[in-house]
Amino acid sequence: MKNFTTIKEAFDWWIKNKYPSLPPDVKKGKAVTAWRDYTHNRGISESRMKDILLEFGNFEIELKIQYKGQ
Repeated sequence: MKNFTTIKEAFDWWIKNKYPSLPPDVKKGKAVTAWRDYTHNRGISESRMKDILLEFGNFEIELKIQYKGQ
């Protein structure tokens, strides 16, 4: 199991480590468009990164926000 602190960090890892091994039929549509937009700095929202990670990456994403003040 790997842990990441941001969606962008997880997406970057997925693009470099998991996307290349996806079957060719999966590398069509949303996955390849997201890869292209991210790799060529065309812009990709955090929401879209999250959707791709959930659909193609076998990720579980939890948001934790803590305020420990008074």
